Amino acid sequence: MIPAPMMASIVLKVKNEENNIADALDSLVVQESPLEIIIVDGYSNDRTPEIIREYADRFDFIRFHQHGGTRGESLNHGLSLAEGEIIALTDGDVIANPNWLKEMRKSLNEGVDIVAGRTVNIGLRAWEELHRVELFNQGYDCTWPGCNLAFKRAVYEEVEGVDPWFITAEDIDFNIRATNAGFSLHHNPQAIIYNRTRATVYGFFNQAFWNGAGRKQLTMKHGALWDSYNPINMFRQRMTFWAFVRLFFAWMGYAGFKFFGDRGPY
Repeated sequence: MIPAPMMASIVLKVKNEENNIADALDSLVVQESPLEIIIVDGYSNDRTPEIIREYADRFDFIRFHQHGGTRGESLNHGLSLAEGEIIALTDGDVIANPNWLKEMRKSLNEGVDIVAGRTVNIGLRAWEELHRVELFNQGYDCTWPGCNLAFKRAVYEEVEGVDPWFITAEDIDFNIRATNAGFSLHHNPQAIIYNRTRATVYGFFNQAFWNGAGRKQLTMKHGALWDSYNPINMFRQRMTFWAFVRLFFAWMGYAGFKFFGDRGPY
């Protein structure tokens, strides 16, 4: 007899996503059940809450909440409300493949503790092809993005959510702490999320800057993480003009965190 699928809680932290949230929810409400969708809005000043409430009226498994503070505080609020045996994270500007949650469940049923899916960037072609700067811990790549991550409840109960101190990179910190605690982290390329790249040059620069600041925070918290990077691979990647610009602004964020760290983007 095939066991029933584990109950899944999909948790999203959102802010000012009126142009994207309907597409995200359209792709999430068709995921394999049983599921609940917990959306925590960081007090948007656009139509995001109104759109979410319209979906919550139509689908009884959507739960809408508002909570201020940092990105991490908003996410932790959503995590504290999750009732599922597994918890899946994504964002308000993504589109999930119809089999995304099914593939996440498949990996977790096979004994994996944390599973990261394949994130496909969509938007400006030059920005779609940019790669992550990988960081390994305990033999696992901990830089799989938090917009495409799922884990068993035991992981959340042990690690206790994300660290709200982080401006960005709270997902990497979560993965580092989870793998330090002995949990396994594996990649399932069939669990696909389509993630929008930034729509403007300013947004691209801003994201790169604060991602660099997040890497600085990781170094401050976890120590000599540079031992876990492969600097040669950073430059073996296709070093396009935009890759170089992203690296430049990331270094600015890394170096300037102590001056700008209290002005985070969220």
